[in-house]
Amino acid sequence: MAEEPHHPVGPGERALIAGCGRIGQALGERLAAAGAEVFGLRRRPEGLPAAITPIAADLAEPAALAAALPAPLDTVYYIVTPATFDDEGYRRAFVDGLGNLAAALRGQPRPPRRLVFVSSTAVYGQSAGEWIDEASPTEPGRFSGQRLLEAEAIALGGPWAGVAVRYGGIYGPGRDALIRKAQAGEPCQADQYTNRIHAEDVVASLAHLGRPAVAPGVYLGVDSAPATQCEVLDFIAERLGLPQPPRAEAGGAGGRGVGSKRGSNRKLRESGYTFRYPTFREGYAALLGGPGA
Repeated sequence: MAEEPHHPVGPGERALIAGCGRIGQALGERLAAAGAEVFGLRRRPEGLPAAITPIAADLAEPAALAAALPAPLDTVYYIVTPATFDDEGYRRAFVDGLGNLAAALRGQPRPPRRLVFVSSTAVYGQSAGEWIDEASPTEPGRFSGQRLLEAEAIALGGPWAGVAVRYGGIYGPGRDALIRKAQAGEPCQADQYTNRIHAEDVVASLAHLGRPAVAPGVYLGVDSAPATQCEVLDFIAERLGLPQPPRAEAGGAGGRGVGSKRGSNRKLRESGYTFRYPTFREGYAALLGGPGA
């Protein structure tokens, strides 16, 4: 019988999700449904789904963190959100937090077999529409990418199979910034490429990358259709029956200043992952409903 391609961490496995927010909770429920014992680590873990065992711990407090961790663990996911969007916030969340967790895991009798770190395309400094993949230079000009690269080194440098997955812009239920932008009639950047991935594919790809059969290393988590900001907003506006969004001047107020690049997901697909929403068109059609959804 052929193996189901997205079969995640399975029966008898013990998985820890550090930073168990919206994505982490959906992932935890998916792993638990496959038979894994799942632990969710947060400072205040009340309210986690019943399938996830809560672990109350602070990633900034090494001694208490080490004492709170269950053992042994097979797979660890690190999916945190910085408390503040500045250099200090990113250093605390990614470099210090992951460093403390890695030290605690190293101190266990048996380290986990795999650690999966959620990173971002912010690690790339390309800004002229270049194609990028896992082998492309990572020379970020902003603190966010710099701190994420430091954290990737921690994730990839332990006594476990390390995975760093660099996700593009995540959209889905509750993540509708571009829909609201189209509804407001805001201008778009015709020359700025954006890389997107539906939240459901984020969860499913994380489960996939936690599998022992998938090679460790760096992966780019974007869908199969990098597109300009205007291409995406035009599609959304058409689905909603709205006028085409106005075009901003190149480099003008309609841009976010985060760079323009086109990501290739070839490595992720060749690892055996199949996208539920291969492009932004299928993903936004499902969100917006109507014909073809």
